[in-house]
Amino acid sequence: MPHGRFSTSLCSPKIDVVIDMGNPFLNRTVDGFLKIGAVGACKVAAEETFECLHRGDVSKHKLEHALKKMCKEGAYWGTVAGVYVGMVYGVERVRGRSDWKNAMIGGALSGALISGASNNHKDKIIKDAITAGAVATAVEFINYLT
Repeated sequence: MPHGRFSTSLCSPKIDVVIDMGNPFLNRTVDGFLKIGAVGACKVAAEETFECLHRGDVSKHKLEHALKKMCKEGAYWGTVAGVYVGMVYGVERVRGRSDWKNAMIGGALSGALISGASNNHKDKIIKDAITAGAVATAVEFINYLT
């Protein structure tokens, strides 16, 4: 009995920006800031474009508002990513190993630091640390599987 097989692969374009700050810690932190900051800005651009098209109303004021929001969200997302990448790198250097535990510890420390900087209460800081550690660990495991 004849049989066939179908196989395919989907490859996304990879854009890599290399900025040499002279220090691996700074290189990774700035790289994370730029890449995820761009994602945050693109997210806002898509949302604001949808809103303008949905309402059928485009004005200079709305464009200025969208640009300010893109910069604010891009900077926030980039800062969070930079803190996380820097924490993971620091944990990796201290532990001397590269494994999923670095992501868990780095995520928890980043979550606590960012939550504390947002003037949250102690309980909220602990919840944010646990959540960020769990999410970072899950992402690490998913990256390992793919």
